[in-house]
Amino acid sequence: MYQVSPDLAMINTIDFITPPVDDPYWFGQVAAANSISDVYSMGGRPLTALNVVMFPSKILDTGILREMLQGGHDKVVEAGAVLAGGHSVDDEEPKYGLCVNGVVHPDKILSNAGALPGDALVLTKPLGSGVLFNAVRSGKLPFSSLEADVLPTIAALNNLAVEQAAGFKTHACTDVTGFGILGHLMEMANGSKTGLVINYDQLPIYPYAADMYAKGETTGSNKANEAMVNTHNLKIQKELTQVDQGLLYDPQTSGGLIFSLPSGEAKTLVSQLKGAGVADATIIGEVTDNRPGIILA
Repeated sequence: MYQVSPDLAMINTIDFITPPVDDPYWFGQVAAANSISDVYSMGGRPLTALNVVMFPSKILDTGILREMLQGGHDKVVEAGAVLAGGHSVDDEEPKYGLCVNGVVHPDKILSNAGALPGDALVLTKPLGSGVLFNAVRSGKLPFSSLEADVLPTIAALNNLAVEQAAGFKTHACTDVTGFGILGHLMEMANGSKTGLVINYDQLPIYPYAADMYAKGETTGSNKANEAMVNTHNLKIQKELTQVDQGLLYDPQTSGGLIFSLPSGEAKTLVSQLKGAGVADATIIGEVTDNRPGIILA
């Protein structure tokens, strides 16, 4: 039984998704990594997890459910946590995720509201998973390409990233999920009451993602994400194509983390992240003392 030290704060999160891919084992891994990421984004470490699963047992073979849960279990174990049970209901469409409990020292809690002028912004995973999942469903992209070149990164835990960032003066952190990168950056800008300048050309993009937007693929969340961001202070100074814009609003599943830390430390953090296996880590912009909002340069 876990005994939590009184000098640790508890973190409780819950998240679940519908299948991004038809392979049930990959689905389970991605869903679990997506759920656990909420703990990492606060600087914590996961302790326990509970399955939350909805499954059409009268339509699909329960062997599919077994593979989903196995994928989730393996990812929880990889995170060093314990899968302690869960809850299931019969539903018309498979949905899976986890309720995750974690801990963090009260003085080391990260939020998306602590960015300071002079900070640099470091992103740890590429963008474009939303359009790639849809492209596989519509037949525009073979699943084999997604499995070989993209899924290992999407399903990767964010533990290595947060472990490396713990050694720096990290002021703020957010994970990049359903609101797209601009949505989550806007939350950071508003919460921190700072301006953000983002260098579009520095944003890492998953293989095939731009090609899929060029072929007319999109997601059901892009327009809503764009509309949400446009209600705030967004200035686009760079000439962008429709493909470029699509990637900015693309909803991510199990996306990376964005760290805000002193600019003098950012290059060292990126170097250490890459050395630890976070290959796509890069500096994407800076924090300014402008009024809250984003300048896309």
